[in-house]
Amino acid sequence: MRHQNSGRKLNRTASHRKAMFANMAASLITHEQIVTTLPKAKDLRPIVEKLVTLGKRGDLHARRQAVSQIKDQDAVRKLFDAIATRYATRNGGYLRIMKAGFRQGDNAPLAVIEFVERDVDAKGAADKARVAAEADAAEAA
Repeated sequence: MRHQNSGRKLNRTASHRKAMFANMAASLITHEQIVTTLPKAKDLRPIVEKLVTLGKRGDLHARRQAVSQIKDQDAVRKLFDAIATRYATRNGGYLRIMKAGFRQGDNAPLAVIEFVERDVDAKGAADKARVAAEADAAEAA
C-alpha cells in the first residue's frame, strides 16, 4: 500500500528521481525558466518553493540544507542572494507553470515552469558568458 507516499514515480528509481529533481531545481534557479514535461513540472514546483523558503530564512543551516538537496554551489548562492531577496515579502507562490503544447516525438505534454517576476536576462546568461570567455581565450591564443 502507498499510504503517505505522494508524487509520481515517472518510471524511475528513487535515486534517479532524486538526482533528476536536484538537477532540474538547479537549472530552474540558474535560468529562472525551463521547459519540461507537465508531470515533471508539477512535481518540481513544491521542491523549488521549499528551497526558496529556505533561502528566505537565510541562515547557515538553511544554506547547508539547500546544498545537500541540489548539490550546486552557484545555484545555492543565487538562490540565497538574488531570489530570496526578490521574494522576501511574498508568502509563497514563487513559481508559475504554463502548458506549452505537446512534444513532437512522443506527444508528451510540455510545460514552461518559471519564477513569477523572473529576471528575463537570466535565461541564457551563463551560455553567453561561456561563449564570450571562449572568444577571449581564442583571441589571446
